[in-house]
Amino acid sequence: MTLHDTPLSPAGADRTFQVDLRGLVDLLSHHLYSSPRVYLRELLQNAVDALTARHGLEPGAPADTFGIRLYADGSVVRVEDDGVGLTEDDVDTFLATIGRSSKRAERIAEQRAEFIGQFGIGLLSCFLVADEIHVLSRSARTPDAPVVEWRGRGDGSYTVRTLPSSAHPRPGTTVTLTPRVDAGEWTRPAQVHALARHFGSLLRHPVTFDDGTGGSGASVNPEPAPWAGTYPTPGARSRALAAYGEETFGFTPLDTIELDLPAVGLKGIACVLPEAVPAGRRHGHRVHVKGMLLSEQAEEILPEWAFFVRCVVDAESLRPTASRESLYEDDTLVAVRDALAERLRAWIARTAASDPDLLGRFLQAHHLAVKSLAVHDDEILRMLLPWLPFETTDGHATLDEFARTHRTVLVTSSVEEFRQVAAIASAAGLGVVNGGYTYDRELVHRLPEIRPEVSVADLDPATLTAHLDPVDRETELAAAAYLALARDALAVFDCDVALRTFQPASAPALLLDSREARHERTRSQLAREQQGGLWGDILGHLRQEAPRAQLILNQLNPLVRTAVGIDEPELARTSAEALYGQAAMLSRRPLRPAESSLINRSFLDLLAHALRKDS
Repeated sequence: MTLHDTPLSPAGADRTFQVDLRGLVDLLSHHLYSSPRVYLRELLQNAVDALTARHGLEPGAPADTFGIRLYADGSVVRVEDDGVGLTEDDVDTFLATIGRSSKRAERIAEQRAEFIGQFGIGLLSCFLVADEIHVLSRSARTPDAPVVEWRGRGDGSYTVRTLPSSAHPRPGTTVTLTPRVDAGEWTRPAQVHALARHFGSLLRHPVTFDDGTGGSGASVNPEPAPWAGTYPTPGARSRALAAYGEETFGFTPLDTIELDLPAVGLKGIACVLPEAVPAGRRHGHRVHVKGMLLSEQAEEILPEWAFFVRCVVDAESLRPTASRESLYEDDTLVAVRDALAERLRAWIARTAASDPDLLGRFLQAHHLAVKSLAVHDDEILRMLLPWLPFETTDGHATLDEFARTHRTVLVTSSVEEFRQVAAIASAAGLGVVNGGYTYDRELVHRLPEIRPEVSVADLDPATLTAHLDPVDRETELAAAAYLALARDALAVFDCDVALRTFQPASAPALLLDSREARHERTRSQLAREQQGGLWGDILGHLRQEAPRAQLILNQLNPLVRTAVGIDEPELARTSAEALYGQAAMLSRRPLRPAESSLINRSFLDLLAHALRKDS
């Protein structure tokens, strides 16, 4: 049978779409699926669904009464099942019709919860490796049902005929493929066996494989899922789950978290990664539906913050997409994701309460993930904030340790600001936390919720300057001329200059300049340049009074004491520019073009002065 063009309809009459079935088969078989290897998964899924329907007919039969047998010898691939089988009407409904609804199909669709996929469309994946699909089936619903033979071809044509019962003595279905020459990679016996193990290792029905060499047939799924087994002790169970996680993912889990959601028939494990992963990187998870592997990269099963685990789960009620390679985003998946997230939170809480050593190793590797969770989860915040590591002026420490020695905690708004002031703030006895990393500043500000005796404030230049010792009056007057020249030289950078004493003495200068102040000065400059225009009005309206940058010279530093005594104006200006440039580089913030030019010019001028002096 083939699909023929229909004659033209009279003017004004209803018309039907003309379907190129060959093109439709090519579209579905070559573009719906990600790889040719899925053909075996689709055949296994159809077989499992047929067995499920057979058990519905004979509910008293033992689970291992009916099974699936695979055969591949290099010339053919065959999948045989003891399932419910197909009648001739079923063949037309499921194998030869794409997209057409029927009353029976609708009834079956209502029962989809019992099945993995759906007949027909999955069979099209076989055209990825073969040009012809041969199906022999005998229905178990009718004792004397005839055997139905269906042959489908990649050009969209098919034939159907009935055969005597001797052609298929027992109820069930046999699908045979004759692989194309270019499909050998996916149809060799060893590859078929490997694919069967890959997709069907957790199936609940017995599956065997025969490579035609005369063996008895190897079991594809000899062991049940590890979480379905029984163990003599809880420790033995934990070791078995960890061993399965290591075999599946290739790493030894820091711990395994057992997952069990009876409402959707979900069981499995989450394996805690032993090492940190880059921020925002999400690992895929292995998701099985009724034992059949659906996806190895199912990111959607867990929330984004849970990138410290990899999961393998088997569920009854999750809904696959049409290609059965990912999960359909529906209310059930949202509820499962929320419930699994709660299981992970419970594991963190349990670990914090009962296993400090494991908690320490977990936080050392995955503190960023926990910080992202703590921002939005008050319970995790209260539980773990004192234990989370932060970069501080006392080195890397937990907030609990840091708060013991600093009742006032100052937090910077950027990494560059912290690096700029860390050494000097530490010498001045200030407790400063680097708030420039993701989540850190927000979390530090919530420390008083856990420790009310501690106060937290943003670090500003005035706070730090107030802790630097002023120089005596005589020294201030002696340096006045130099400071005036320095201020004039650095006016182009909106920078003031002051003389103080602070530790460490090896630091000649400190540049205090916040990112917000730099942005405001840039806005002000643009407003001046655009004065009178539309942008000038807008920028002028936004303008705020921004504090000037401050270059604090350290009187304890020998170089500075020499510089403030220079009486040659040009050399004094050059030395001030060099001190500014060195302080700007130590701040590790991006240099503006004018600052890079100043650093180069001041270096060359000082070098030229030194050479002239020596000559």
